[in-house]
Amino acid sequence: MSTRERLIESTRELLWERGYVGTSPKAILQRAGVGQGSMYHHFSGKHDLALASIRRTSEELLAKAEEQFTAPGPVVERITAYLQRERDVLKGCPVGRLTQDPDVMADPALRAPVDETFDRLRHRLKEVFEEGRDRGELNAAMSPTEAASTVVAVLQGGYVLARAADSTEPFEQAVTGVLGLLACQAATPSQ
Repeated sequence: MSTRERLIESTRELLWERGYVGTSPKAILQRAGVGQGSMYHHFSGKHDLALASIRRTSEELLAKAEEQFTAPGPVVERITAYLQRERDVLKGCPVGRLTQDPDVMADPALRAPVDETFDRLRHRLKEVFEEGRDRGELNAAMSPTEAASTVVAVLQGGYVLARAADSTEPFEQAVTGVLGLLACQAATPSQ
């Protein structure tokens, strides 16, 4: 892994663990195992490195989701795979956790990739739900926009509940609940 990649990966981990303020340049350098000159050779400073790290986290999150969204099979199966894929639930969503960081949310440049991630995720889910509705797999009266927002909200809320309880059970219950609601939207042969 190149020095630049080690810096980005170390910053990603630290942002997830400690937030923006808790991620000092010294901690980044120690985790990456590089000297200060290396950081400033590749980035103008902590802000620039944090932005690159947030963008990388966003790209990774969206790419993982896309794997399930574009897999073969019925829409409900693909969304189920997305909801049930392996996650570090007690650590929370690496992008969702940034919404709780006042320094990230107060900085338009750092906030932009966070907002874009959730916008893109809801948009892709909406497209998947539209596909299911158009193919007759889902109830024609279902709102793909509302369903997409519900799925994202359930995941993010599930992370918060799990962290609060220090147990994955609330997350698993939330996912099971939304899957039950989704099953109710599956089109019956008469629809």
